[in-house]
Amino acid sequence: MSPLIPRGLSVLLPVAVVLLAFATCDLRAQTPPRPSSTTVQEQAPVKAAGSVKICDLDAQPPANLPPSGSPPIFWMVVPCFEEQGGHSLIDARTYVYYIQTLENVSRPSENRWTPWSEQIEQSLIGDFRRLWNTNFLDNLTVDVQDYEFSNGVVGKVALFRMEEKERVKIVDYEGTEALNRTDIDEKLREAGTVIRLDTFLSEADIRRVEGVIRSMLAEKGHLDAKVTHAIKPLPSGPKLVHLTFNIEDGPEVKISRITFLGNEAVSDRTLRGKMEHNKQPGFFRFVGIGVGTYKEEQFEEDAQEIISYYREEGYLKATVGQPEIRSLSASKDGDKRVIELRIPITEGRRYHVGEIRFAAAKVVKQEALRPLFALEKGDYYNEKKVRDGIEKAHELYGSGGYFEFTGYPEFSFKDTKDPNAAPVASNTDASKPAEVDVTMHMQEGEQYFVNRITFTGNTTTKDHVIRREMGLLESGVFNTEALKYSIRRINQLGYFRPLGESETQEDIQVEKTPHETNKVDITLNLDERNRNEFTFGAGMSGIDGLFVNASFATTNFLGQGETLQVSVQTGERANNYQVSASEPYLFGRPIRAGITLFSRKYDLYVSPSVVGYSEARSGMTVMGGLRAGPFSQAFTTYTYEVIDTATDDDLSDGGDDGSDDIGDDGGSDDAGVPVFDPFLDDGRHIESRLSPSFVYNTVDNPFLPRRGMKLTGTFEVAGGPLGGTVDYIRPEAEAVLYIPHTQRTALGLRGQIGYVRPFSDTNELPYYRRFFLGGETQIRGVDFRSVGPLGAANRLLGGNKFLLFNAEYYFDIAGPVRALAFHDAGQAFDEGQPFDLRQLRTSSGAELRFIVPMMNVPFRLIYAWNIYRDTFQPERTFRFAVGTTF
Repeated sequence: MSPLIPRGLSVLLPVAVVLLAFATCDLRAQTPPRPSSTTVQEQAPVKAAGSVKICDLDAQPPANLPPSGSPPIFWMVVPCFEEQGGHSLIDARTYVYYIQTLENVSRPSENRWTPWSEQIEQSLIGDFRRLWNTNFLDNLTVDVQDYEFSNGVVGKVALFRMEEKERVKIVDYEGTEALNRTDIDEKLREAGTVIRLDTFLSEADIRRVEGVIRSMLAEKGHLDAKVTHAIKPLPSGPKLVHLTFNIEDGPEVKISRITFLGNEAVSDRTLRGKMEHNKQPGFFRFVGIGVGTYKEEQFEEDAQEIISYYREEGYLKATVGQPEIRSLSASKDGDKRVIELRIPITEGRRYHVGEIRFAAAKVVKQEALRPLFALEKGDYYNEKKVRDGIEKAHELYGSGGYFEFTGYPEFSFKDTKDPNAAPVASNTDASKPAEVDVTMHMQEGEQYFVNRITFTGNTTTKDHVIRREMGLLESGVFNTEALKYSIRRINQLGYFRPLGESETQEDIQVEKTPHETNKVDITLNLDERNRNEFTFGAGMSGIDGLFVNASFATTNFLGQGETLQVSVQTGERANNYQVSASEPYLFGRPIRAGITLFSRKYDLYVSPSVVGYSEARSGMTVMGGLRAGPFSQAFTTYTYEVIDTATDDDLSDGGDDGSDDIGDDGGSDDAGVPVFDPFLDDGRHIESRLSPSFVYNTVDNPFLPRRGMKLTGTFEVAGGPLGGTVDYIRPEAEAVLYIPHTQRTALGLRGQIGYVRPFSDTNELPYYRRFFLGGETQIRGVDFRSVGPLGAANRLLGGNKFLLFNAEYYFDIAGPVRALAFHDAGQAFDEGQPFDLRQLRTSSGAELRFIVPMMNVPFRLIYAWNIYRDTFQPERTFRFAVGTTF
């Protein structure tokens, strides 16, 4: 019998000398490895004159034998899987890869014989280590067996006896009613603890899975949940197992009431309101989901919210103790248990601010830092103001390249009993004033510079198109505020998925440059959107009626950032033909220039088969502008347009002077039909107009906005020295504001006002230049151009001024799908009427908005209620539309 080397890799090296003294050796490792004593027994070599058994395999002696009298030779290496029926789950060639000693075996066919040596034994020990470290095996033994050939020479065979770890083929979760498999799998993926099928069984992974499941049940109020597992071998093959997690939910713990003990300055109701996760049931418990469930693992977060509130009120030594759980009742089936949560509070004293100092501030002087902190001597301490001040200081330092800046307050209490003890409420001398000196420690760090700016993922957009939106320069100071500005500018392009919206923000990487001091590399990982829109289709809208259209549009032509659009639309009410192009960086400078050629025709139907008014427009617009600030542009457009109009004689003004108030109920069949002037609205008009505009825009996304502001002012002048047949001025102003609410919701607001007045040779404005509201871009629930001042028989007169308000509350469902609730209100007023909010027409409702990836245009399904409306307008309506309201 060969010497038995103790189990465990750690004992291999000390016994290497013993291996040389005997003909056979045995190296073992098992899980867990445990040292044991070494025993030695001798055994004569196996005769190899004929077929011999090696690991249940028949082996024949080589046809060529080593020369007689040769020392022992290294004959062969044999992987052996006796403990699992001779079959390996992993391809045996994988194991052979780790057995490097194979390079030294004898080659009888070549008459090449390798003498057995200490180097071979050391090589086998190395093979042993490599195989064991693969983590594939539960047990590993290396046996070296002697076989005597017919000429008396001994051949040595290295047997690698391996027993693999069990492999998981089936994973089940049984016994739970509170969780479903989909939720468990998703949570395990988030935690990086998935037990994948056909992988080796790991006790550590099993324990982690059990922990995740317990946490999930605890979040649902099952504090006494039990999770165990069972492993069952499968008959389909050796070392294949079925893993089952047995889950006992236990009773769901529900909170009946939350009581605070020790609070005097702050009421129970206020403190309960600060708790985010553990809620006392209130009025909404009948519709709330999970309200009242006790979530033990999230209590610390609730406690921290309470402490933060106290510190904002000046109670710097306030603490929250561990809650006491009192059982009030339990269901008969044991599925639910109702408790009272009793939370001890130690408020301590309310502190006034004494001296405010700054420590370690070298780059920015105290005089510049002090205004950032809205705390004055004698004020109650407010931690929120301190946090806000530190955030402002972070922005200030970041703009100078000190992006590692951190700041924190240090307190010196005037009423402390023992300055060497912890600053808790019990360590307070009530005879001394409740005052605290605050020292702000400014850990400035080093100043950093930009080494390299790299873009990835921009498969179409050229680098220079993105780089010109960057407020950072390579070799310049790493200004963190300029980086934020750059991200917003890139998002406003609309060429890529918005940067910086993922929780991990992996799309914006700032890393210190290897082997460089005070330098960073910036990488923006972009996800290119399709900005080329090819459309062909048909539809219906309140403005165009039934239509068929075809168009090509791109806001990033050939990746150079130019805009090009060609569109053709023909329909029941309107025909539109347009070609436009614009360049945002003319001559490589931030100068915007563009040109548009257009031809449009619009028909107003007064009955299903009668056109009451028709207008055809054709012309050209040229535009030029400059960037006036980080998010501002000033530009001017010039338009030359020919407008041909025609009216039905029955709709001409028959003496209606428009003296009736808005909303008079005439009850006529012509209600809602405009009144036309045969001298103004039948013939050709030529307009030559100039429109200077100013736009300030910080909106983060053109299609699915969540934050930002857009201010637009325009002053249009037509006629006069510009020529044409119509003279007027038309100033307009618009303000749009987006306010994020939660991660998925936001509020959008728009206000718009306009005014038009003729001058020079023009005394009255034609119908097409008067203000009418309505349609999906203004008041969604009513028809296009159907809101305005009314005359006799409720005929539309049109106004010379208007007011419009829109509000939208967004909920992002998934990807490019957004639901929203809206409220629209607006009205146009004629020359004799002042603005009157009581005359506004309103529309409220819900909308589903989604972007088709191939078209990059929002499609909309709108359902609207028109509460304050004219009699000829519908009470409610359902509409389909394209685009956005604002």
